[in-house]
Formats: sequence, C-alpha cells, structure tokens
Amino acid sequence: MSRIGKHPVEVPSGVQVTVNGQDVAVKGKLGQLQHTCHDEVSVAMEDGKVVVKPRTQSRLARTLWATSRTVINNMVQGVNAGFKKSLEINGVGYRAQVQGKDLVLQLGYSHEVRYPVPDGIQVKCERPTAIEVSGHDKQKVGQVAAEIRSFRLPEPFKGKGIKYEGEQILRKEGKKK
Repeated sequence: MSRIGKHPVEVPSGVQVTVNGQDVAVKGKLGQLQHTCHDEVSVAMEDGKVVVKPRTQSRLARTLWATSRTVINNMVQGVNAGFKKSLEINGVGYRAQVQGKDLVLQLGYSHEVRYPVPDGIQVKCERPTAIEVSGHDKQKVGQVAAEIRSFRLPEPFKGKGIKYEGEQILRKEGKKK
C-alpha cells in the first residue's frame, strides 16, 4: 500500500476542486489549474477531500497512485499559496534585472542574456544578485528556475555562476606549482 497515495488531499477553504471522470480542475485565489489523471487510477471527491485509488493492483497502477495524488496536492497548494524558487548569482560583474516582461542577465558574456518570462510566472530581483521565481504551477516554476540557472551553471573552482539558494557547490582544488 502506498504511504503517500493512501492519504486524501485536504481542500482548504477558498479552493474549489471539480472532478469530472479523470479530469481534475482546481480553482483558487492565485489562478486555476487542470490535470487529466491516468486511466489506471480513479479520482473522487469524498467529504470535501480528493481521494485517489488504484483501479488494479498492477505495478503501473500502484506507481501512478502516489504520483497522481501528489500532482493534485501540488495543484491545491499552488492555487492557494503558490510556489517560489530563489536563485543567487555569484561572480564579479554578474547581475540581473527585470525590464518589462524580460529578465535581463549580465553573466560575463559579450552580450546580455534576455529571458522572456512566461505567462503565469513572476520574476523579482530584490538585489542585482538575487532572483526570485514564483507562480501557482510547481512544474512551471521549477522549469523556469532551471532554465535561468542553465545560462551560467556554477563552476567548481571559484563558484561563479547562478545557483539555487542554499545549494552546495562541490569545490575543486586549483592548479599546484
């Protein structure tokens, strides 16, 4: 029995969940999300909670049971409170700023890097060396943060580049004489 899948998803006040067959729609103060669950699992509303159960005891059904429950839980959390990822920029002359709908990064290249921010995602730069990505879709927030980080991955010798807040960079020893 799945340790995660057996727990029903609590629906807080202010969030509206609609289950129509395999389609789950969640609406809240930050927006709305929709997901179609796999045919191997069944989704139902019971007593104001979303219950996910496997249809069979096959390996695929048991695997998708907890995955579907987690996706629905992330949707409920996202439209209620939202998700955010923080990035740090290390390096001399490296900085970021938001200009309109674009994130402009100066990362030591001969040109500045312009990243158009997708719909449903907010990007803030409190300081020139800190970027905060937030939104109601957990997958989209993580994807945008990963794309921004990929413009200049942290290097192991000096630690220059873009990294997640709290990320530990394995440092290497430099050349010896």
